[in-house]
Amino acid sequence: MLLNTDEFENARPIYDPRFDGQFLVGVLTTGVYCRPICPVRVPKKENVQLYKSAAAEAGFRPCLRCRQESSPGTPAWIGSSWKVSRALQLIDQCFLDDHSLGELAEQLAAAPRQLTRLFQDHLGASPVSVAQTRRLHFAKKLIDETRLNLSEICFAAGFGSLRRFKSLFSMTYNRSPRQLREKEV
Repeated sequence: MLLNTDEFENARPIYDPRFDGQFLVGVLTTGVYCRPICPVRVPKKENVQLYKSAAAEAGFRPCLRCRQESSPGTPAWIGSSWKVSRALQLIDQCFLDDHSLGELAEQLAAAPRQLTRLFQDHLGASPVSVAQTRRLHFAKKLIDETRLNLSEICFAAGFGSLRRFKSLFSMTYNRSPRQLREKEV
């Protein structure tokens, strides 16, 4: 959508960061569109068209100096929390039950160490421990609400082995899955 140039004309020459993300400047003479904070020389008013979004710009190419990919509303602007949020969504969809941490990191365009560091920074836990906690909670729910045997619960919750399931369960709940089920009966 083409915007009225007069409304934003005062923001262009002073590189006002308050207007970053509100409009883009399409320069007719160069065929490039820029953010209002771009450090290039300010083009003349008659040589520009203002647009609301990058999708609306008509035939202009993005400026390489003002980094369109890190403008407000993009993942780079939001920061690293979007990667953690997306990773949590994938973990909730049981991604780590069938894939490795490396494959999860690859889905997010990150290295496994970087993803682990982001999880530590934002959640205080690793992606693997978040997935294990999700599995444990689901297993406990199945123990409480169903009459499935423990091996069926183990594999339904996403554990790869009964031994690992019992070990983690005992460490977390301070009793075995069997003891927990017997106590409820």
